[in-house]
Amino acid sequence: MAPWVQELHFPHLDPIPITIDRTFPVMPAGPIPVSPGDTLYLSNLDDMIGSRVLTPTVYFYKSNEHNSTHPPVMKTFHDALARVLVPYYPFSGRLREVENGKLEVFFGPDQWVLMIEAHSDTALANLGDLTVPNPSWAPLVYKFPNEGPFNVIDTPLLIAQVTFFSCGGFSLGLRTCHCLCDGLGAMQFLAAWSSTAKAGVSVTNPIPCWEREIFRPREPPLVEYPHFEFMRIEDMSSLSTTLWNNKMVQKCYRISRECQTHLKNLARSDKDCAFTTFDAMAAHVWRSWVKSIDVKPLDSNLRLTFSVNARQKVKNPNLIDGFYGNVVCLACAMSTAKLVKGCLSEVTKLVHGARIGISEEYLRSTIDYLEVERPRRMEFDGKLSITQWTRFSIYESADFGWGKPVYAGPIDLTPTPQVCVFLPEGEADSNGAMLVCICLPEPVTDKFREFLSLMD
Repeated sequence: MAPWVQELHFPHLDPIPITIDRTFPVMPAGPIPVSPGDTLYLSNLDDMIGSRVLTPTVYFYKSNEHNSTHPPVMKTFHDALARVLVPYYPFSGRLREVENGKLEVFFGPDQWVLMIEAHSDTALANLGDLTVPNPSWAPLVYKFPNEGPFNVIDTPLLIAQVTFFSCGGFSLGLRTCHCLCDGLGAMQFLAAWSSTAKAGVSVTNPIPCWEREIFRPREPPLVEYPHFEFMRIEDMSSLSTTLWNNKMVQKCYRISRECQTHLKNLARSDKDCAFTTFDAMAAHVWRSWVKSIDVKPLDSNLRLTFSVNARQKVKNPNLIDGFYGNVVCLACAMSTAKLVKGCLSEVTKLVHGARIGISEEYLRSTIDYLEVERPRRMEFDGKLSITQWTRFSIYESADFGWGKPVYAGPIDLTPTPQVCVFLPEGEADSNGAMLVCICLPEPVTDKFREFLSLMD
């Protein structure tokens, strides 16, 4: 029987050698409801600093009789994308700053998304374990030369690179601007693109809805909560020193469904606790991280942040089905290093409390806080951030007619060393297993694995 916690090793390869054959624009296949000079409003949830990124993902497809040659694959991707850009026309726009650094989408006379066709003389079999994110896959997702971080101004908002391998398999490397959609919104767009590819005609179910004005700040803004998730704290602990004075390495672990259930039961201090699997898993990872790094002194203030989907919280008015903008709120659990190193049930209570504390009032307060403060940088002092992808239908949404990808997800966590990602496992017989991928200081990796495997 497989262990409850299994470290997944991936080879540290040289970056995949690829040749870019052509780059070309993809324009909407029909009329769109905007003209040159028109603009679209972005909410403060859309354009906060953490959203000003082009989120990279990669999807691998093995060769079969239906995708053995390049032209049909490229034509399928291209034609379906052009069709789906009609209802999802904001992706063909550009971002620009207006007063006070606020972003908006604007439309020029000739705008588009970018598609790249590339090939590699290597085979998929030479890329290592295709179930585990690998930084060596970075060349499969296109980046502009000399591109800087948070560079989303006046750049394509969707970039799609298709790379063909010598074995007949291929990959789709995507970069999607987070300002236009959160994770669930991105899945909605991806599902429309893939459904359109399979049908040969535009398929949008649900019909996409923009309407970001629903999240305009109040007049005057009313900040009702302290919003520690955005604030700078003075980190006097050993955490920052350990993180920045050591080489950071990406590690991935397979967590079985049995382990997740056991942790959830272990965390329950009484029968009335409505802890979720995420509550217990997030607490266990945070605790293992703090213990392995051995944060001192014990009274150091630490934070765990994670995104909460607030769609069901919005009642005034209700969100229209098909809304694909950012409706995530950043929850923040705070405590001392001593408590985080302590009892699992107490740490899980902190995570649970932060999660259920996200309400429509908290969301509106966040919007108003961002309006007043307009943070210009991400604050990481004393913080671990967890991103949950396990509820995204990423494998199902990426079936363009060639079957589900053998891997779908991120590539490289090392640029963000205080981020952990929970991923769904792509195997058909995964039985509810999840992948925990995290960036760690190299000297503490063995300790982290030990604490992660310790069920106490």
